[in-house]
Amino acid sequence: MSEQIERVKCLIVGSGPAGYTAAIYAARADMNPVVYTGMEPGGQLTTTTEVDNFPGYPNGIDGPQMMVELQQQAERFGTDVRVGMVTKVELSKEIGGIHKAQVDNKTWIEAQTLIISTGASAKYLGIPSEQRLRGGGVSACAVCDGFFYKGQDVAIVGGGDTACEEATYLAKICSKVTMLVRKGEMKASKAMQHRVENTKNIDLRYHTEVDEVLGDQVVEGLRMVNNQTGEKEEIKITGLFIAIGHKPNTDIFKDFLEMDEVGYIITEPKTTKTNYPGVFACGDSQDKVYRQAITAAGTGCMSALDAERYLASLETTERSEPQAALN
Repeated sequence: MSEQIERVKCLIVGSGPAGYTAAIYAARADMNPVVYTGMEPGGQLTTTTEVDNFPGYPNGIDGPQMMVELQQQAERFGTDVRVGMVTKVELSKEIGGIHKAQVDNKTWIEAQTLIISTGASAKYLGIPSEQRLRGGGVSACAVCDGFFYKGQDVAIVGGGDTACEEATYLAKICSKVTMLVRKGEMKASKAMQHRVENTKNIDLRYHTEVDEVLGDQVVEGLRMVNNQTGEKEEIKITGLFIAIGHKPNTDIFKDFLEMDEVGYIITEPKTTKTNYPGVFACGDSQDKVYRQAITAAGTGCMSALDAERYLASLETTERSEPQAALN
């Protein structure tokens, strides 16, 4: 470590709706927050071409532009936004303890409170045509982007509960949904399987995988392959939804914080508190159910309020201790 280590009241790891909302509230509470943006400044919304379901934008807004405006709002109240990635942490289990974070494998920073808003990354198939058309018809969130394909033919990849839920959601607004399941059965709950099977405009294809996403600038079709027979088939679609899971970006905290089997940070019910005092988690780093920009922003607000109250409780304790000593 360097001789002089910077110490801050509030360190926010990760940007996006959760991180920037936390920063806005923390800055307004005179906590002088420092935000490290992470490897994807602005989070997953920077890969979304249009956001239509975030309150306050009656005409919708471009995802990257929305993140720019959220950052500007946070900076207006004094947030110090820094480009960098926290690569290692040393967390204190003591109430009032100082938490340490290493940035880009070199610089250390100390914090009285730590807010984790590192989000989660959607899992993709890794096919070049899929990656090329992300934002041009390939999406990992049917609830976010399904509206844009109203009355059109789309496809969805996956066989779990999330895939089934998103397939039935799409079926309500799209003409036809082709559902590709890699194995000979779904791993979703029986209830979700029955829901899919009983939805008339879902074309369920077992033992089927994506061979190629067709289209130059936008999705125009899909070439599927039966992994049992090798037979290929092309269909016309305008949207492809990948629902094979998300991975929370929480690996650097796994030696300290309680997590579920996937890596989502476990927080106390109705709070953003982790099992370490002064450490809070918000957004998709701890939410595997909703995963929406608005819910991420909401928990970002909660985390800043939780952090503010934590610091206030420390100040109250410090003021009362001298008085107790006199008595």
